Amino acid sequence: MNGFDVQSSDKGFVVIEDYGSDGSATVQEFVAPYSPAYFERNETAVDSWHYAYVKRTIDAIMAFALLLILFVPGVIISAAIIVTSRGPVFYREKRLGRYGRPFRIWKFRSMAVQDSEQRKQHGPNSAAEHIVYRTRKNQHDPRITAVGGFLRRWSLDEIPQILNVLQGQMSMIGPRPIVEEEACFYGDLLPYYLAATPGLSGLWQVSGRSNIDYPKRAALDASYVMDWSLKLDLDIFKQTIPAVLRKTGAC
Repeated sequence: MNGFDVQSSDKGFVVIEDYGSDGSATVQEFVAPYSPAYFERNETAVDSWHYAYVKRTIDAIMAFALLLILFVPGVIISAAIIVTSRGPVFYREKRLGRYGRPFRIWKFRSMAVQDSEQRKQHGPNSAAEHIVYRTRKNQHDPRITAVGGFLRRWSLDEIPQILNVLQGQMSMIGPRPIVEEEACFYGDLLPYYLAATPGLSGLWQVSGRSNIDYPKRAALDASYVMDWSLKLDLDIFKQTIPAVLRKTGAC
């Protein structure tokens, strides 16, 4: 697919057109999330006090412990980024949090500084650029630095998100944090995504990451919210390290 276009139609849809080399076009329409049913859903376990207090307490304890354990590796990674490429150590990007509250995620910078900064700018094609970037991630992307490629391969670029967990913006386990432009892919399942706190790891991360298409990602996030329990979090946590070591879908 050699081209794309994203626009809002008069029906409130986001339209994505992919143009092939033969001139053919594939049009997909996704219901935009901005509707009266934005937060309508059935009550689930994430509405319980266990989720609000017990899970949050576990998150804070684990995040503080990881911060101590990974402090020295974090300093080494920071030094490697400074020595090998121009620009800041960290990259911050706005994501959707619980109840749709935006927050800025912490990550080690893995791309050349000019490209990272350009992705922050909001131009007329920003929605298209975000959607294409998210759906067609390329591990051989020339914008990724040598150190950045290593960090992404082993998910080390996500270590600073421990700070988001300490701030209560993220959880150790939860749905994958998304940018606003991705919300259209969730359709009727979006309220379930918004019901939970995004996580460092989750069903998406242990099930193949970038190898999984959006409909399945949305279904996994909704399934997590509907079936949430502390046991489910523990099961996902135990699968996280093996998933990182397998590097399935990492890019």
